[in-house]
Amino acid sequence: MRAKVSGTDLKTGGIALHNLQKRYGSATAVDDVSLSVSPGEFISLLGPSGSGKTTTLMMVAGFELPDSGRVLLDDRDITRLPPHRRELGVIFQNYALFPHMTVAENVAYPLRMRRVAKAEVEARVRRVLDQVHLGALASRRPHQMSGGQQQRVAIARALVFDPPVLLLDEPLGALDKKLREHLRGEIKTLHKEVGKTMIYVTHDQDEALAMSDRVAVMHEGRIRQVSAPQELYRRPADLFVASFVGEVNLIPVKLKSGVVYGGAGEKLPAAPWPDADGDATLCVRPEHLHLDPSAAGSSHGVPGHVVGRTFMGDATIFEFRSDSGLRLTSKVLNISAESMPDVGDACAASWAVSDATVLTE
Repeated sequence: MRAKVSGTDLKTGGIALHNLQKRYGSATAVDDVSLSVSPGEFISLLGPSGSGKTTTLMMVAGFELPDSGRVLLDDRDITRLPPHRRELGVIFQNYALFPHMTVAENVAYPLRMRRVAKAEVEARVRRVLDQVHLGALASRRPHQMSGGQQQRVAIARALVFDPPVLLLDEPLGALDKKLREHLRGEIKTLHKEVGKTMIYVTHDQDEALAMSDRVAVMHEGRIRQVSAPQELYRRPADLFVASFVGEVNLIPVKLKSGVVYGGAGEKLPAAPWPDADGDATLCVRPEHLHLDPSAAGSSHGVPGHVVGRTFMGDATIFEFRSDSGLRLTSKVLNISAESMPDVGDACAASWAVSDATVLTE
């Protein structure tokens, strides 16, 4: 456990949300959200604009008050506490740095507001700037720094008073793709080094999957699924999660006595579903969909033709149309010199039973 700068309660950084609701007029922004975050965990709130993820984060931070529900920090109810009494570190997309202050002064600001002794302020600022690799830039002002460097200053300022939890609201959203990828690696490394609980808001699925211990997917104010990244990707809980997280083939099917049938009545590979009958959707990721020209005309797989082929550098994307009119996408990594099917080639599309998820919603 770690002590607060002010020397009061000891905190470990466990967060619990219980049935949070927030309305703006007749619109419900957050609808009965409950979530537990373990001390030291990195969890992302992932969803499109308007899904309620930022509003949820702002209720944790104290900048928004819920209409109902509770926010707990280490089992202590902080729902009605003002932000400055929660002792949480918050990092915004626009950094919110003071332009007239140097890097060191920006980072020192939270400590000075807490009346920490000058020598202790200087030592803490030096240590945290070295931690984010900005020790040599302490005397610069924000306008003299790149966007990535400014983001590191914001992170340092949030870390310097040793909060138990860091809240990050789309912190990389204003940066270009290459810099975002670089900084997400730095944030992940920093998380491992400092061991802080981190709650990270993003609409970028790649960020969420790459950085998080768990991901909470939000839509229309509700959490639709909370899982580890691999489980979220391979076993989506519903059609929204399947469609929002990564690319996916959605195949209308019928279930009968635990067997999955396609629109043309063909039996499709999927895990058995003994308790369900009726309409459903079979989900297969493009990288799991295989096109085999040698199986064309056989009973193996779904017969059809390649109708499109796009080179993407590391992979080739194939558009496939089955004889029954079903359009599917296959993704093949460009790692071998073997020939690939071309537009117009007859193929059979197939996938492993373990790579197919059937959703009955």
